[in-house]
Amino acid sequence: MNRYVKGARGERELLAKFAELGYSVMRSAGSGVNSISPDIIAIKSGKGFAFECKAWETSVAIEPEKYNVLKDWENNTGLKTFIAWRMNGKGWFFIPIGKLRQTEKSYRISKKEAFDNGMSMEQILSL
Repeated sequence: MNRYVKGARGERELLAKFAELGYSVMRSAGSGVNSISPDIIAIKSGKGFAFECKAWETSVAIEPEKYNVLKDWENNTGLKTFIAWRMNGKGWFFIPIGKLRQTEKSYRISKKEAFDNGMSMEQILSL
């Protein structure tokens, strides 16, 4: 399965989870190919989240341009913005965008760092 198909399937799965919890949800047009907005937005009773979804195996890396878009999105909208990382066999981990580590070419987080700094669905819903 190619990376785009795997990512789109993960995004739809996360979208459905939030919809089941009563959130109004939206998947961004061009998700996975544009860098002007997060992949998913979920809002309920004035409480909202923005997610950039990933389904990679060992680490997540995003380009500085995308990182800056996500930070600006968080600052402009007030929505808590996360990397939503679906790990095979382990489910979803939600990493606050500010927890990514800057490297020479990207912002990234390893699987271990995600385990240490990530949050479960239950944890982010209690924010």
